[in-house]
Amino acid sequence: MTRPDQPAAAAASDDDLFGSEAADYARYRPGLPDAAVRLLAATQHGVPDPVLLDLGTGTGQVLRALPPVLRRLVHVDLVDVNQHMLETALTILDVRGSCTVNAFSGEARTFTPTAPGRALTLITCCRSFHWMSRAEVLDMADRVAAPNAVVAIMGDGSLWAHEADWTAALRGLIQTSLGNDRRAGTRGTYAGRGRSYDEELADSAFSDVAEHRFPVARAWRPEDVLGYLRTTSFAGPALFADRHHEFEAEALRLLQGLARGGVLKEDAAFSVLLARRPGGDA
Repeated sequence: MTRPDQPAAAAASDDDLFGSEAADYARYRPGLPDAAVRLLAATQHGVPDPVLLDLGTGTGQVLRALPPVLRRLVHVDLVDVNQHMLETALTILDVRGSCTVNAFSGEARTFTPTAPGRALTLITCCRSFHWMSRAEVLDMADRVAAPNAVVAIMGDGSLWAHEADWTAALRGLIQTSLGNDRRAGTRGTYAGRGRSYDEELADSAFSDVAEHRFPVARAWRPEDVLGYLRTTSFAGPALFADRHHEFEAEALRLLQGLARGGVLKEDAAFSVLLARRPGGDA
């Protein structure tokens, strides 16, 4: 494996949204379900030299799961607006042989391939598409992707949106401190993602879309929920300023009181939208 000799291209960091605590992000954000990983790998069957572009890489949830299954990768591009996240992702990326890797720190819509002659065959975006200029990102993907490339938009929501007794109580506690509207970092409130991803894809070159949903059951320890909250845009430490320690203590007492057998259960669905240009392989 080879890595870039220079640091990732400079760009404005998104610390305002996610802070610089990449270690917490890597530790507390859930990975991909095995079934979703197998589905992604299957899209590359018959592709002689797979090239992966991972948008909104974060600390590498996709990269932790996919390369060990898809060992024929010849090149990987990582894209994120947060330099700390990319540096963490590079430390966990497990690719073999002559596979090359490049990290680009900047907005996904501005990405330009660094491996001439190697058109992208798989473009992934996990839990980050809602933060992007989606139409521009899909236009970029159309410019750089191979004719039969697959775009995979993935996610499973967040604990803010999950409906359970303990998440409702936790959401109420956050709202008591920060107001009823869901925060989007220190820059304002989250207005929702607007159009559905299906609609965005239908208006793009990748309009042949298939949805796959995988049930996910998680058991959270109260302490791990606090770690997860520190990585979010709706309950990160910067939003509470000097009251964050007080909030975490109160949240821990709340969650410990609601936990059964020491755990808090989340039953979610992990969604994968596989999008191709019309006429591409099914």
